[in-house]
Amino acid sequence: MSARQAASSGSDNDPRYANVDERKRKRMISNRDSARRSRMRKQKQMEDLVNEVSKLQNENNQLMQGINVAQQRYLEMESANNVLRAQAMELTERLRSLNSVLQIVEDVSGLPVEIPEIPDPLFKPWASPVFSTAYYDIC
Repeated sequence: MSARQAASSGSDNDPRYANVDERKRKRMISNRDSARRSRMRKQKQMEDLVNEVSKLQNENNQLMQGINVAQQRYLEMESANNVLRAQAMELTERLRSLNSVLQIVEDVSGLPVEIPEIPDPLFKPWASPVFSTAYYDIC
């Protein structure tokens, strides 16, 4: 039997070492509990992070869908605005043509004819043009 084994077997019976062994055993139990709690904390943190990643990915997907919808609506509005601008230009040209006819009528007849002012739709796109009744009388 070696000296260590003798000391170990001796400590089992020696009351001086009983207190040391009890403290060692309590410390081992405490260390195991602490390690278990640490593992549980890390696992909980990992689960929380995974949940947060999932939540953020869902939010990101919703935001991307909202952006796509907004972009689509923007393109639709831009297209509609282009059509309206083209129509406004066409109507402006028609009005110029009608005004030139009115000018000829005024020149030939000698009677004063009210010739409406032609608004520039591109200069003030937010202002809706108001035509005089003379325009509607001719049409």
